Amino acid sequence: MPAVMAHMIPCYPDLATSREIARALVAGGVTYLEIQFPYSDPAADGPVIQAATAEALRQGFTPDTGWNFVENLTRQEETPPVFVMSYAGLVYARGVDRFVREAADRGVAGVIVPDLPLDSDEGLQEAGRRYGVEVVPVIAFGAAPERIDLVHRSGSAFVYAALRRGITGSETLIGPETIAFLRELQSSGAQVLAGFGVSTPDQVRAVTEHAHAAVVGSAFVRVVGESLRQGHGTPSEKVRALASQLVGNGEPEMR
Repeated sequence: MPAVMAHMIPCYPDLATSREIARALVAGGVTYLEIQFPYSDPAADGPVIQAATAEALRQGFTPDTGWNFVENLTRQEETPPVFVMSYAGLVYARGVDRFVREAADRGVAGVIVPDLPLDSDEGLQEAGRRYGVEVVPVIAFGAAPERIDLVHRSGSAFVYAALRRGITGSETLIGPETIAFLRELQSSGAQVLAGFGVSTPDQVRAVTEHAHAAVVGSAFVRVVGESLRQGHGTPSEKVRALASQLVGNGEPEMR
């Protein structure tokens, strides 16, 4: 089955439902969970995720809420590796060292901070090495060769490949140039997590032919919102059905 990293947001649409969504993603067979800590000034979120993080903040999300959410997941044996994603403003305000230490204390496999680049990361990589947490660099399709070289020299176990520039959510095509980009990143020996606009089983298969895992975010967040608006099935049921479709375990999509 193809590997999928599923992106989700604590407190969206509320804390209790988001806990159910996390369990549904695990039950649906995803390989990794990417837990986004909402921040008021996101740099790369598309409209679907922006709206969801804004709602999570209205629901009372705080970093402490996020860490409690993560800890409840990681202490369950069936939970796959958890990565925490947020933006530099939140991480810096919390304290880079403290943020990574809190991740380590809660069994987090890695942290993803898209707007802290490798050559200006406020000590993020150093903290990751100190506490045994992977720091996952983010690099976008079309990046200059020197930026890719930084990734190669970082020795990171994982690399997040943004399959196009801009924001999340819009559909992404997997063409020859994209494939060449993924192969170049794989040549470093890192496990490549590739996302931005991946939402269908065909796209997941296309991505995972050339990367370790496909990252799916807006598609999961979108089905949560649609479930709430339509009132057919619970958000967690919809999420589990989509996860099952994407990893190819044969469960039908709920209508």
